[in-house]
Amino acid sequence: MIKEEQPVAELGTPYNVPPTTSTVITIQNETPVPDHIIWSLFNTIYLNWCCLGFLAFAYSVKSRDRKMVGDLTGAQSYASTAKCLNICTLVFSLLLTITSIIVIATR
Repeated sequence: MIKEEQPVAELGTPYNVPPTTSTVITIQNETPVPDHIIWSLFNTIYLNWCCLGFLAFAYSVKSRDRKMVGDLTGAQSYASTAKCLNICTLVFSLLLTITSIIVIATR
């Protein structure tokens, strides 16, 4: 079976064409700000020496709130305070635990 070629008529420009619009979405590169909330929660529950774990947890929540609002400078400030409090809580709790073990062992 032989196929015949049919001539194609030029259609030209279509009538009533709406103007094309484009949408541009810009995605900002956010620098991750660690809020140390898991570490603070652990220190609050297990190693709450002089309520430093609770204070660290409060600063971690404030850091997360600032990050959600978009205030990265405030979030970093609260996160660094929470990190410092977590480190102090961990060191004091380890010293207290080691001292307790030594005192109990020497009896």
